[in-house]
Amino acid sequence: MKLHELKAAEGSRKERKRKGRGIGSGTGKTAGKGHKGQNARSGGGVRLGFEGGQTPLFRRLPKRGFSNVNRKDYAIVNLDLLNRFEDGTVITPALLIETGIVKNEKSGIKILAKGTVEKKLTIQAHKFSATAKEAIEAAGGTTEVI
Repeated sequence: MKLHELKAAEGSRKERKRKGRGIGSGTGKTAGKGHKGQNARSGGGVRLGFEGGQTPLFRRLPKRGFSNVNRKDYAIVNLDLLNRFEDGTVITPALLIETGIVKNEKSGIKILAKGTVEKKLTIQAHKFSATAKEAIEAAGGTTEVI
């Protein structure tokens, strides 16, 4: 079977209703909208979430939590991912994106200490965890905060 041979199962799809095409069609005259009223009018109907004047559900439920508009979200890189680079490499955010370790830089890049680093690397990032910094320096590398 090929993609161009695919078809919907028999009876799984309805034919569209052609409204306002005479009384013989079953949806003539008022086109299935009944007589007068809000839903019969052009542009009629109620907005999403409207419950006929009753307080809507989204207003009845309590508000929870807090969203900090100044929050910074960092792209996280663990130490074990940095072993793929050669000794003495200068690792920059641009290099991490280019190699596919990081998809999106977000507010910056933070290096965390999961795993071990066996190579002597110069790492430039926006933030380092204290243990990651120790591990990089123990392996003979250096850290630079951008």
